[in-house]
Amino acid sequence: MKVYDELEARGLIAQVTDEKEIKELVNNGKAVFYIGFDPTADSLHVGHFMALCLMKRLQMAGNKPIVLIGGGTAMVGDPSGRTDMRQMMTEETIQHNVECFKKQMSRFIDFSEDKAIVVNNADWLMDLNYMEVLRDIGPHFSVNRMLAAECYKQRMEKGLTFLEFNYMIMQSYDFYALFQKYGCNMQFGGDDQWSNMLGGTELIRRKLGKDAYAMTINLLLNSEGKKMGKTQSGAVWLDPEKTSPFDFYQYWRNVSDSDVLKCLRMLTFLPLEQIDEMDQWEGSQLNQAKEILAFELTKLVHGEEEAVKAQEGARALFASGSAAQMPEVELTEADFEEGSIGILNLLVKAGLAPSNGEARRNVQQGGVSIDGEKVEDARLQVARESIGSEGIVLKRGKKKFMRIIVKDLT
Repeated sequence: MKVYDELEARGLIAQVTDEKEIKELVNNGKAVFYIGFDPTADSLHVGHFMALCLMKRLQMAGNKPIVLIGGGTAMVGDPSGRTDMRQMMTEETIQHNVECFKKQMSRFIDFSEDKAIVVNNADWLMDLNYMEVLRDIGPHFSVNRMLAAECYKQRMEKGLTFLEFNYMIMQSYDFYALFQKYGCNMQFGGDDQWSNMLGGTELIRRKLGKDAYAMTINLLLNSEGKKMGKTQSGAVWLDPEKTSPFDFYQYWRNVSDSDVLKCLRMLTFLPLEQIDEMDQWEGSQLNQAKEILAFELTKLVHGEEEAVKAQEGARALFASGSAAQMPEVELTEADFEEGSIGILNLLVKAGLAPSNGEARRNVQQGGVSIDGEKVEDARLQVARESIGSEGIVLKRGKKKFMRIIVKDLT
């Protein structure tokens, strides 16, 4: 099966500008393609997973990826999918985030021997002359057409700033610059970027009289139509310091029965034939499919050793209730007030709830326990001495655990 056909079979392709030409390019390893990543945080997250896996698949088929880091566009902020304006970032913060991205991407993409390159659009966007852009680029964009784009429609009700209005022009200019500098003939991105990507292909056609192509991939949505990659505690990050390999594994182990096969197809590199056989699985077999999904993705992001540790820890925990392999939080004397800590503060400290208010709801709904005993009172104070030398197991819901220990307890 050729790579384009495999992308289709895995349910990845959403929209294309010219299927025949795109299929010809990617199947024959002739695509020099780019995907953009705005460095709005110091780690990639699950929302970037689809793009990273797509780049890996296409590179394995002989195509050349260009990772475009949006050091310039991040100073404006993409309005797509937002109802408010993104927070402005300093150049120093953006540069730090860029370095973090490069390190994480190297697990997916082979940058050796010019097989892939990383470029930063700040290199050309920051030097643009405003009057020259207005005269040279402005005539090729219709305001009426731009305002009809879905990414702007969502912002019109609350107000779209002129700053954000320029985002489409900047992203289009990126494609135009990459086409000239690196022979980049194709752009890939999430389906919410379609309007911005068409702006780039049109700018290249109008300015250079050449053809360039765009393809969007389906967003990673759950069976309820919501974007995957969020938990009660926030985003699921690829940085092990922000989301531990164990928690990363558990996120995928806990996907719903209706989502597991879709995730296996879209995100893993397992043969389609193997996944197709799982279509008939049901009941406990779907739990096995979830284990496979969690292991494969944890291995991809954190390496096989961490994936094995996470899987063994999860199995030991849920088979026997053992806390030996469980992630843990270490409390210090400063966390205690008069020798105890409130259950709400403890849930937040352990990362099991994002706020005291959410922690209170968890307790009131009967979803919190300590060492298997349900917590009935949101005002409960957990004594330092009760934690003991072995620690305690704090649990929220059915599948979120944390071992609580105290530093230097004697």
